[in-house]
Formats: sequence, C-alpha cells, structure tokens
Amino acid sequence: MGQTPKDTLVVAYAPAAPFIIQEDGLLEGINVWLWRQVANDLELEYELKQMNFSDMLDALKRGDVDVSINPLTITGHRSKDMEFTHSFFASHSSVAVAQESSFQKLRQFIASFFKLNFLKGFLLLLIILLFFGTLAWFFERRGNPEFRKNHKGVWDGLWWSAVTLTTVGYGDKSPRTRGGKIAAMGLMLSGLLFVSGLTASIASSLTVDQLANSNDSFNAFKERKVGTIKGSEARDFLKVHFFKDVEEFEGVVPGLKALKNHQLDAFIYDEPILQYRIKKDADLKQLELLPLKFDVQFYAFGIKKDAVALEQAISQRILEIAETQEWEIILSEFGLTEL
Repeated sequence: MGQTPKDTLVVAYAPAAPFIIQEDGLLEGINVWLWRQVANDLELEYELKQMNFSDMLDALKRGDVDVSINPLTITGHRSKDMEFTHSFFASHSSVAVAQESSFQKLRQFIASFFKLNFLKGFLLLLIILLFFGTLAWFFERRGNPEFRKNHKGVWDGLWWSAVTLTTVGYGDKSPRTRGGKIAAMGLMLSGLLFVSGLTASIASSLTVDQLANSNDSFNAFKERKVGTIKGSEARDFLKVHFFKDVEEFEGVVPGLKALKNHQLDAFIYDEPILQYRIKKDADLKQLELLPLKFDVQFYAFGIKKDAVALEQAISQRILEIAETQEWEIILSEFGLTEL
C-alpha cells in the first residue's frame, strides 16, 4: 500500500456486529452504512484500516488514524485523548452465560448437600439421635424385650430415636422404664427446641448456595470468572465495580467461545453486540443473554484530538441522518431499537 495522501482520512474499524460486520470479504453494518452516508455527503476522501479494538483506540489517541467508526462509548476519560461526534445510538451492557441443562441443575442441587454447613447440621442431628437412642437403650435393655441387651441394642435405640424425632411413630418400640421415658421426653423436647432450628439452618444454607449461584444481578458475578473486551468501557466498568477475576479478549467471538467451553462463568459486554452474535452464530446457540441491563452507554464515532472542524462537520451530518426515517429502517433491519 502506498503512502496515504495528506487529505485522505485514515478510518479505522474493528469488527463489532451488527455495527460493523465483516464476512466473506464484504464490509457492512449500521456504522458502515452511517459512515458512508456521512463521507459521501461531506465529500470526504478516506481509506479504511482494520485493527483490533485496543490497538485502534491507542492509534486514535496517538493520532495515527483520523477516525474510528466503531460504536465507541463516550466517556470523560476517553474525551481527554480524542474527540467524539454526536451520539447516534444509546445502549447498555448485559451478561451472556451458558445455558444449564436439567442434569447440570440437578447436579448443582445435589452438590449443595455436600457443603460444609449442611454436613455440620447433619452431623449435629446424628449426634442428637445417637445420644438419646443410646440413653434409652441403656435404661431399657434389661426390662424391655424390644431393646436387645447386647451392643446391637444400640441400633434399636437409634431406630427408636429416629422414629420418635420424625414423629413417624411406628409403635414397634417404646420406653417402659422411668429412665427411658425421661430420655424420650428429652428427645421430644430437643426436637422442638433444636431440630426445628437445625432444619431452618440447613434450609438457609441451601438458599444461600442458590443465591450465590443465581444470575439475578450483575453483582452475582463479582466472585466468578468473567470475560470482556480489552480496552472497552465494559472493562472499565468491571474494574470500578471491583470484579476480581476478569479475562480480557481482543474480540467478542473468542470470548463467547471460551464461555461456551466453560472457561468462563459469564461474558459481559454491550448488549446489542452480544445479542446479534449469539443469534447469528450457530456455534453459540448454547449461550443465552440474561435480562440484565446496566451501564448505559452512548455510542459515537471517535475523531483524533483537536480535529474539531472535522468532528463538528461529521456530528452535524449524523444529527441530520438520525432524524430521518431511513435511519430507523436501518436499525430495525439489524434488530435494534433506540432506548
């Protein structure tokens, strides 16, 4: 490629469907259409240059490229290093996750019973049953034929305490001695005072585990491994909100494939881009977008710093195009609507 003439703009882009779609050598999408309309109306000479997202931002900050036609989120931090045109679309971030099968949900539920809190509660329950069952056997082993005299009678006592505590009441065993009846009273009182609280504690433990694995808010993913795009506004948002384990990707497709392969628990990025890619890519049908909306963003073209006249001319034309019915048709063709 020869040297670009001085009056020819270097226009950078990184694929970000549905705004910039590059397939089979063709370049299309919402932003591509919008830029071509603006450049044609303003009679701008330009040369397109494909880059990955983070490199494109760095080049724009250095002034190595004149324009980025990606849907860049307007932020105060970025405004220090580049100019922004008038916003042409408002969006938000969302969360993509891998769909769970019925088997996975069942396995997760069963795994909850092997959590430490649940096992502690179960052990305490077993100790209560064993204590009162052994105590009853100690008093009943001589005068009650329902309780065997040898060590096997301990099992009889355990069986009796379990039946009594659960109020099943088979009636096959019952204490006859004063000591045995006192032990029975102690067991029944324990059932009222301790076991009900123990049951609530176990239920609470299971509930906490379910809440920890719920997807009801983006905060539920703070302790999980998530992915996003390197250098994006979503990455800055996750950093500000103290997400601990974030893996950065150069593109959406590699990140979503990592999610599909269970290398991530979630992928967080711009909702329209995630929605379009999951819908269009047959390999990503196992993924779903959660109904979570946060971090409202306003998209614009990026212009190199101090190119104010160019920014104003492009902004004016964007405003005029955004007010036309043709713009609404373009958005609807790609399944988008304004907020």
